Amino acid sequence: MLGSEAIHPNKISVAEGSTYFHLGAVTDYSVHGPKLVLKFHASEILIHFLSDTLFRVKLNPMGAVNEKTTDAVVKKAWSDIELTVTENLDQYVCKTKDLEVRIDRNPFRLSVYNAEGQLINQDEPEKAVGWNEKKELFVHKLMYEDERFYGFGEKSGYLNKKGTKQIMWNTDVYAPHNEETIALYQSIPFFISVRSACVYGIFLDNPSQTEFDLTAEQHYSFKAAAGDLDYYFFYGPHVKDIVTQYTELTGRMPLPPKWSLGFQQSRYSYMNEEDVRDVARTMREKEIPCDVIYLDIHYMDEYRVFTWHPTRFPHGEQLIAELKEQGFHIVPIVDPGVKKDPRYRVYQEGLAHDYFCKYLEGQVYTGDVWPGESAFPDFTETSVREWWGDLHQHYTDAGIKGIWNDMNEPAIFNETKTMDLDVIHQNDGDPKTHKDLHNLYGYYMSKATYLGLKKQLNGERPFVVTRAGYAGIQRYAAIWTGDNRSFWDHLAMSIPMFLNMGVSGLPFVGADVGGFAHPSNGPLLARWTQLGAFTPFFRNHSAIEVPRQEPWRFGEEVEVICRKYIELRYRLMPHLYNLFYEASQTGIPVLRPLMLEYPEDPNTFELADQFLVGDSILVAPVYRPDTQMRLVYLPAGMWVNYWTNERVEGGQYVTVPTPLETMPIFIKAGSFIAEGPIEQYAGEKQGADLTIHLYPLEGVSEYVYYEDDGRTFDYEQGTYNRLKLSCKQESGELEISYTYEHKSYESGRKNLIFFIHSPRRPEDVVSDERVEWSYDEQKQVIQLIVPDQYVEWDMKIKY
Repeated sequence: MLGSEAIHPNKISVAEGSTYFHLGAVTDYSVHGPKLVLKFHASEILIHFLSDTLFRVKLNPMGAVNEKTTDAVVKKAWSDIELTVTENLDQYVCKTKDLEVRIDRNPFRLSVYNAEGQLINQDEPEKAVGWNEKKELFVHKLMYEDERFYGFGEKSGYLNKKGTKQIMWNTDVYAPHNEETIALYQSIPFFISVRSACVYGIFLDNPSQTEFDLTAEQHYSFKAAAGDLDYYFFYGPHVKDIVTQYTELTGRMPLPPKWSLGFQQSRYSYMNEEDVRDVARTMREKEIPCDVIYLDIHYMDEYRVFTWHPTRFPHGEQLIAELKEQGFHIVPIVDPGVKKDPRYRVYQEGLAHDYFCKYLEGQVYTGDVWPGESAFPDFTETSVREWWGDLHQHYTDAGIKGIWNDMNEPAIFNETKTMDLDVIHQNDGDPKTHKDLHNLYGYYMSKATYLGLKKQLNGERPFVVTRAGYAGIQRYAAIWTGDNRSFWDHLAMSIPMFLNMGVSGLPFVGADVGGFAHPSNGPLLARWTQLGAFTPFFRNHSAIEVPRQEPWRFGEEVEVICRKYIELRYRLMPHLYNLFYEASQTGIPVLRPLMLEYPEDPNTFELADQFLVGDSILVAPVYRPDTQMRLVYLPAGMWVNYWTNERVEGGQYVTVPTPLETMPIFIKAGSFIAEGPIEQYAGEKQGADLTIHLYPLEGVSEYVYYEDDGRTFDYEQGTYNRLKLSCKQESGELEISYTYEHKSYESGRKNLIFFIHSPRRPEDVVSDERVEWSYDEQKQVIQLIVPDQYVEWDMKIKY
């Protein structure tokens, strides 16, 4: 005899996702200032215009819209705009100064036009907006043949993501990392669409699993597995405008401590105090600049966070004090898993105050990670973040100013690789499941870490580097790309990854130099160090049980090459810090795809094996073994080979010799580049003269150099300098001037030294003030020494 279980729906064959539910016709609407609310039979949509070029679309399929955002959205108050809403038989039309949004009434569909009436974006007619039988919310939009897609944060593959599927689900992926790896450690559900006609961006603010499907020919879609459909639409007209608007919404990085821009050395693991001392001692003996040494999990007592191992690191505070005298910072790893141990203070406190993630029935969730069975703080609660941040006094009292957050996807040693999806997060009074909030876990952990350190460091800037994150993570942490491999393919893959992360609002990024897992080798380490010298986050890191890969491990030739490029990194520190300042103000990244600066040049649209540092330094890494020549694309303009001073006309591909010691670097003519001295650590030669390299070009060039103490938040109270430099070259005469637009930081230096890269020897240098000058015929460089004592200064070079 059969019971009703014979017709259990799970036994009935139904094509997955075959049933779609659409909004149908608009039944009513209302306007509230910059907000339009559309009502349907059981659903509601909010369209909120935040600026003339930015609006938000939020759908609740089962009732009224809640206007709450995730923590990714930092800007809540926007200036008033003039919005007009008109109604006709078929549409509602919303107009701002720059946009016209037409809303079809039956069925609902959005079409976005610019002020000139040009169509920017349109919902796909058949599906548009709705949900499927699994309650996944979706949007389908039309796609154009010439449309390209950039962004999506930390993703493998090429620069343009058209034709791919991108999954946002923070995942511990030890292996493999390749083009088919569509979910990694970070989730930034934001992209920029570029075509010849227009540029726009979309940010899907949903921390559940989201998916962007760009594989169809005439439309694309994005969907969310849980929660509300909540997305923001940005209009350009340029890519930089989208990046600036997105980072205005989700926040920009604060200025990091300058030492965090230096070279950093890590290993899983430096096993004891003497191992760490030996690495530090060797760095200084070999004069390889280095600011940071990392401690991986073996510094802890049975992997309990906020502890020292009693025999491996019995004198942690003393070790840190010793290395501080040598100019090193120690950055220890901190994971979220708290060992289940009734004798362990952190576990006791978490239980006593109800700080751990739990099931709805009240049982604390535990999972297996490095310490064994562990509980996990519920970082969605403000009180838990404050407790976690305060726990870092264990480190700050020892002199530590930076923390490495790892395993915070969160990674669990089970089949799903993460926390059970029905675990409840209290979420400051708005409880949601882990399925709803998974992608925010690492973000909230790093926020807790950063704010805790900031509270304890007495005005000094903290440094946090994290593996997992969500949109807005740039406000709290640098990001490295996780457990890569010591493969040439991984070196190559990191470049478009950095570039897409940059246009996704993440300026402080890097990968493990030399590769983390798998044995590295000398040429690979040399080439990766060359690339790393220009990545914002510059760390050499290797896995347990693979050969060590500090810069001296592969013989003298590789050591010399690594030292050369690490020294170059320190010489360029003033210019790099200037770019970090720009990123903190505008969101424009330090590393830039060429299409960002040359959007009209079709040769840059897919170019992903070279990049720009700012707008003036072009870097073309070598990413294949035994490569003696490399093809480099130079965009329009004049370019100067950094190594030879040779001038090359742009708008063409050039072949450049690349022996192992040489990575192609070109400077855009018309640029200023600020350099400092070679230091063994950032700030070692505080007060040294500042060197300004000028590569003059016919016409006018300008550069604003920013500086502060690189250590505290005093710049927020106005303690900084802005030095504006100008150059005008015409009719055989070169005029250089500078003005301090703001000067309240005492740098301690005596001189500004100008190196003017010119093939012509000057006849005379004319200035109202004392100037020492000389000309190097071989290097073709004019050297000027100018006392740094003037608010304004100018001079003329006559040829």
